[in-house]
Amino acid sequence: MSRIGSSEGFQPVSLKREEDDQPSETDQLSMEEREPETEVPVPKQISRLPSVVESALYPNPYHKPYLSRKYFVTRPGVIETAMEDLKGHITKTSGETIQGFWLLTEIDHWNNEKERILLITDKTLLICKYDFIMLCCVQFQWIPLSAIYRICLGKFSFPAMSLDKRQGEGLRIYWGSPERQSLFVRWNPWSTEMPFATFTEHPMKYTSEKFLGICKLSGFTSKLVPAIQNTHKNSTESGRGKGFTVLTEPILIETYTGLMSFIGNRNKLGYSLARGSIGF
Repeated sequence: MSRIGSSEGFQPVSLKREEDDQPSETDQLSMEEREPETEVPVPKQISRLPSVVESALYPNPYHKPYLSRKYFVTRPGVIETAMEDLKGHITKTSGETIQGFWLLTEIDHWNNEKERILLITDKTLLICKYDFIMLCCVQFQWIPLSAIYRICLGKFSFPAMSLDKRQGEGLRIYWGSPERQSLFVRWNPWSTEMPFATFTEHPMKYTSEKFLGICKLSGFTSKLVPAIQNTHKNSTESGRGKGFTVLTEPILIETYTGLMSFIGNRNKLGYSLARGSIGF
């Protein structure tokens, strides 16, 4: 409508005919505004994305740095101090040769997570509860490799009525029969007499390449299985008569309400963690 009304007062016929071959000022402005759009090559932006992703493997680009600093084990020199302490203790007590050192998470029979150091020697599997704040060992658990008769690898499973379930995969090591345990031992959350131990990967696995090596569950399994097999071959004891087997099956954790594990695991009570100031 505005264009029809403006044609009555102006007749720019001669101007249009003389400048038919030249673009108008509005056309030049529109062309200048469109030129920057054609100069930006879209394929170049897409081609740069893979290189950015590949160069950020360590630390994990999806891992927030301040979260890793909350774990005392990731602080400079802490894990090295723990390794030297345990090496010195094993040298004084047994004199066995250490074949490997790992940092994993133990999951007890009540689904509680606990930070643990594991060592494999010539004849023993050592499970250590280490205080990364005070830099001292709190508890040892020595398991003869000759007593281990079964290892299960698989995903975690829970009863159908369980309210606190976890995802992921783990490893369970058996050195005794769970069926022979009393009801009190099985339903006691603080019991240390369970004839098996369940492990999964530590949450700080992707913090750095160093922690990836000692927190990887597959690396621990690849060292543990040959060590047990060699011990069974060289052992002069009669054993159980069951031999040693490695199975791939779901790992059952018999918890139902899971209130204790829900509170403990959400607050990481099983880890040496910086929890902030409590006073005023």
